[in-house]
Amino acid sequence: MTQEQIQVTEVQTLRLPAIAIRGLVMFPKMVLHFDVARQKSILALNKAMQGNQKIFLVTQKNSRIEHPKKEDLYTVGVVAKVKQILKAQGEVVRVVVEGVYRARMCELITDDPFYEVMCEEMPMEPVQESKQMTIDAYMRIVKDLFEEYCYYAPKMPKDLIVNIIGSEDPVYVSEYLTQNLGFSLEDKQTILEESSIRKRLEILSTLLRKENEILSIERSIAERVKDQIDRNQKEYYLREQLKAIHAELGDDDEGDREIDKYREKLKEIHPDEETEKKISEEINKLSKMMFNSQEAMVSRNYLDTYFSLPWNVMTEDKLDVNAAKERLDADHYGLQKVKERILEILAVRKLEPNIKGQIICLVGPPGVGKTSIAKSIAAAMGRKYVRMSLGGVRDEADIRGHRKTYIGAMPGRIVSAIKQAGSMNPLMLLDEIDKLGSDYKGDPSSALLEVLDSEQNFAFRDHYLEVPMDLSNVLFLATANDPSGIPEPLYDRMEIINLSSYTREEKFQIAKRYLVPKQVKRHGLNGRTCRFNDEALYNLIDHYVREAGVRTLEREIASICRKSAKMIVAGEKKSCHISSKMLESMLGPQKFKDDDLQKENLVGVVNGLAWTAVGGEILQAEVAVVDGNGKLELTGSLGDVMKESAKAAITCVRSLCDQYGIDKDFYKNKDIHIHFPEGAVPKDGPSAGVTITTALVSALGQIPVRHDVAMTGEITLRGRVLPIGGLKEKTMAAYRNGIKTVIIPKANEPDLYEVDPVVKENIRFVTAKEISTVLETALIPLPAQCLEEKNPQQESAALVEKAVVAEHPCLNA
Repeated sequence: MTQEQIQVTEVQTLRLPAIAIRGLVMFPKMVLHFDVARQKSILALNKAMQGNQKIFLVTQKNSRIEHPKKEDLYTVGVVAKVKQILKAQGEVVRVVVEGVYRARMCELITDDPFYEVMCEEMPMEPVQESKQMTIDAYMRIVKDLFEEYCYYAPKMPKDLIVNIIGSEDPVYVSEYLTQNLGFSLEDKQTILEESSIRKRLEILSTLLRKENEILSIERSIAERVKDQIDRNQKEYYLREQLKAIHAELGDDDEGDREIDKYREKLKEIHPDEETEKKISEEINKLSKMMFNSQEAMVSRNYLDTYFSLPWNVMTEDKLDVNAAKERLDADHYGLQKVKERILEILAVRKLEPNIKGQIICLVGPPGVGKTSIAKSIAAAMGRKYVRMSLGGVRDEADIRGHRKTYIGAMPGRIVSAIKQAGSMNPLMLLDEIDKLGSDYKGDPSSALLEVLDSEQNFAFRDHYLEVPMDLSNVLFLATANDPSGIPEPLYDRMEIINLSSYTREEKFQIAKRYLVPKQVKRHGLNGRTCRFNDEALYNLIDHYVREAGVRTLEREIASICRKSAKMIVAGEKKSCHISSKMLESMLGPQKFKDDDLQKENLVGVVNGLAWTAVGGEILQAEVAVVDGNGKLELTGSLGDVMKESAKAAITCVRSLCDQYGIDKDFYKNKDIHIHFPEGAVPKDGPSAGVTITTALVSALGQIPVRHDVAMTGEITLRGRVLPIGGLKEKTMAAYRNGIKTVIIPKANEPDLYEVDPVVKENIRFVTAKEISTVLETALIPLPAQCLEEKNPQQESAALVEKAVVAEHPCLNA
């Protein structure tokens, strides 16, 4: 056994009283002051004073345990000598001890009435010469780290610094430094228990490096906090100086009042959190600006615009469906689809008040009342009315506004319309939505996509306001003349209601009920001084105006009222009774003539029905057949579709040759000329197919066509009759021209619901699925044919011919 091993084994074992200390770790050769309050510890002190004044001090693991057991105590502690005991307040004893050496608790003999243990000394391991340089290196590292620690903690005691820097004893440095620095209890206990000086210094250097990093972070944080405090103090100082300057200039009170006024308005509105934060920041920014500066003017204009909007203003809807119906009927004649849709909105809103997303687009020709009915709808619903004309708008900023940083910036038309309406749920009319343009500045129709989407417009953001605005309560009503001019995504967001042109009867009712009283009153006349009879109004509609709406009709009525006022003022007449005879003297010769229809049954001449933007018209088809080599001539300014219909009709007629006595080789040895009068007017569409077919059969078979029959429908090669559009206008044209029978496609039978009652009362409608039905109705059978059909029993030919002539008086000619 070596000398070093002998030194390690020769240790002292003593029986000593013990004290469990809390929150402290005792080291040898260190003097410690602490208070003793537990009765067990006081008894242990008394026991030590009765003997050699030595006591075993061991740290308890959890300082909250009042009566710790052996497992609650660390094993390694320090044998200390009691230097002084002082009586403190109450039962507390203040004791001064000095560490003698490290010791390990071998056994806890008793814990009542005080702790008494068997402990043995724990000397440090001797240092081998080969490891001396390593320990010296660690000493330098520890001292360097301690100096860095002192840099971050400048209030270190000078005697501590001198003792550490000046000492070369590694055991002393490790224990003295550990006890006086703010390491954790566990770290201090770890160093106390370590017997290898090299490992002690290694642990100590690691703890010092970690502590230095923490102190460095704390210092940087403290510097940032200090800088922030200094900046706040500087801003406060400058702000106080600015207030003093404002006070000297005389605008301090005015600026403060303005800021207070804005803050009060913000509290009254109660916006959402995002909006409140944005507006509050803008108010605070304004409060720091010079009162008359350019930036203050921009900020002030923005706040004035924001607070001028009716954020919490909502009008209450009138949900009386019957009252709304009376109001709409009183203001406008016709327009049943629009009225019915509005009444549906009111009915649903009465059952479900929170429903949103009504976006309607009225599509129709000019002058049919699309714009004017919007006012009536707003009045019927009890909403504010605001109109926004979109015709010619090319800049996207017109819809969304400009950024407020630009000179002359302003909000978009949507926000301006809400401001003009004075409520957040107006009826907003987007007039002429199909006239939107686009250029390098943007596409305004794309900006409307969010506005007219009920799933998105609850948070519409204008570029100027920069805060969300709820547009879901707005009832959007758009108007358009040509639906093809509306972009497809925008078209898809709206409910389309098509308005057709006014019929003759509708124009008469509108003129009699609305236009005449309006213009008579506007020109200073009354019902006694200026009267229009019904015949004069019909004559005016038929021969002086030709339009889809009633604007020109109103202008002509206004012209008559002006001339009547002139005659009354000049003394020529006391009152004017406007009749058909007076129209020519007031307005000049008739501008439009009635369709010059033949009043006799002719071969190859058929009455067709055509739709135009200003209403329906009679369109006659004439067919001439002459000897030739199968040439087909089409005249009358026909479009491609109409020419194709003529070719399809010829093919269809070839399958009907046997039924109507037509030469099967007519397409080889006959030249056919199909003509539509008024050749200067372009014509196109497939709806003249049955008309051309009937005219061909009549001309090729020399069969007369009834002059009081008109027809419309598309024809196929196999003789099927396909549906067409514009039935309401076409039937009105037939009624106006004295037609008694109208042939329509079978598929168009549901459209008869929209035909005027006066038309249905005076016209017999024949629905045709095949061309045979059309020909049976329109063609007049020849006497020989009638004989064959009506006299299968070979009756007298003379009796049959007499009966046929009696049924068809035109044949008597």
